[in-house]
Amino acid sequence: MAFNIYLCGVGGQGIGLLAAALAQAAERSGLEVHACDTHGLAQRGGVVSSHIRLGADALTPLVPEGGADLVLALERLEALRGAAQYLKKGGKVIYYDTAYQPVSVRMGLARYPSAEEVAKEISAMDGGVSVVFIKELQDPRMQNSALLGRLAVMNAVPGLEAAVIEEVLKEIVPAAAVEENLGVFRAAGRV
Repeated sequence: MAFNIYLCGVGGQGIGLLAAALAQAAERSGLEVHACDTHGLAQRGGVVSSHIRLGADALTPLVPEGGADLVLALERLEALRGAAQYLKKGGKVIYYDTAYQPVSVRMGLARYPSAEEVAKEISAMDGGVSVVFIKELQDPRMQNSALLGRLAVMNAVPGLEAAVIEEVLKEIVPAAAVEENLGVFRAAGRV
């Protein structure tokens, strides 16, 4: 049986690094990995997503709608959108609680959902939700390390260990930011 992960956020947040770290750690753990990114849409402020499917039953890289065991999001509204489109019944959502308000919200034409509203909507989909937020986070580009830390402590991906994710982060994060990212990774597991 395939394990499906849908990742989403806003351009510039680091979905590419999040997806790469997760896929490489899964492969290193002996899991069969199929992955697909939407690099062409990765403009700042635009919606960005990646699909990761694990297991021999995953024959294509795209997660089917309503088929995600796990939705990882780097932004609150994208967590809700990702869950609405991809989360399967009983699936989990882990998201970093930051808000990139669209123009319609800033103009007063629409309302941005609260964290409580997001939790209520996901619960109504029979999904579980875990919110990550680190108050003293120095660099918002490290939110992806926070999501990986929470994912690791929750054992949200069967067969994927925290030590393997840390090993991959040490290799793919720029050298100047490795220690800070590892600190965020570990802190998110304790929050």
